[in-house]
Amino acid sequence: MDPTYKAAAEFAQTWGLIYFTAIFLAVVAYAFWPSRKKQFDEAARIPLRED
Repeated sequence: MDPTYKAAAEFAQTWGLIYFTAIFLAVVAYAFWPSRKKQFDEAARIPLRED
């Protein structure tokens, strides 16, 4: 393996982990944000509606 490949692989592993961790935390924050509760409660009742 040449040094360029190794450096690129290390860069991708490190920053990829940081990137996906940040995305995961953003999704969790979105899902548990207090102002979203009403929206999620309404969506949970969609299958029970009789139109």
